[in-house]
Amino acid sequence: QVQLVESGGGWVQAGGSLRLSCAASGGTISRYSMGWFRQAPGKEREFVAGISWFSGSTAFVDSVKGRFTISRDNGKNAVYLQMNSLKPEDTAVYSCAAAMSVAISERAAAYRYWGQGTQVTVSS
Repeated sequence: QVQLVESGGGWVQAGGSLRLSCAASGGTISRYSMGWFRQAPGKEREFVAGISWFSGSTAFVDSVKGRFTISRDNGKNAVYLQMNSLKPEDTAVYSCAAAMSVAISERAAAYRYWGQGTQVTVSS
């Protein structure tokens, strides 16, 4: 029902910034909690950031706290991930996902809809 498409990935040197966007179609995301995940080659998918259904709270993996910001705009049916002070270890494919829950979940299994992902490469 809901399709998610990420954009904004690319190549950046360490210390730089990128802003990822996730656009939804086929239905509104206003009833969903939203999350960003990333997966590097040879590693498991990792929760990066989440924002609750009511936008009353956010959550981040420890490694990105203070550097990344998640936000949503239900009027535009979109969610964003602002990434600052990027490090080479942030290199991964980043995917957005939607969960039919009022609370943020760090479990990938909780998310019903997934985007195809966008590549982020950070050079040293």
